[in-house]
Amino acid sequence: MISQEEVKRLADLARIHIDTSEVGRFARGLENILAYFVELKEIDTARVISVTGGAENKNVFREDEPAGSEFFTEKSTRQFPENKDGFLKVPPVFSASARGGSSPSLNPSHVNGGGRGGGSIDGKEK
Repeated sequence: MISQEEVKRLADLARIHIDTSEVGRFARGLENILAYFVELKEIDTARVISVTGGAENKNVFREDEPAGSEFFTEKSTRQFPENKDGFLKVPPVFSASARGGSSPSLNPSHVNGGGRGGGSIDGKEK
C-alpha cells in the first residue's frame, strides 16, 4: 500500500500541488497502476520473439552544414521592436527570484502588457 507520505513525496518530485483531500485518491490510483504492472509480470512471454526495434530503417547520415533561413532577413530584423548586432532583443522570460531558486517560474507580466491584451512586448503601453 502506498502511504500518504509517499504520495506527497512523489508530488513534490513531480512539482505538482496536491491538496490533502486528494492524497487518498492519488494513492489508490497509483496502487491500481502498480497492480497492473504486477499483472503484466505474470504473463508468460517465454515463446514471444524478442524484438530490438520497430522498423528496419537505417540512419542516413549527412554532413552537418548550416542552412540559410528566410525568417531572419534584414527586413524582419529591422521590423522587430528591439535588436542589436543582428540579434532580436526580448524581455526576460523567468523572474529574478527564479534565477536563484531551483524551479523556474514563468513571468508573463513582461509579455503582451501583462496579459491584459494590449501593450507591447515589454509590457509598456504605447
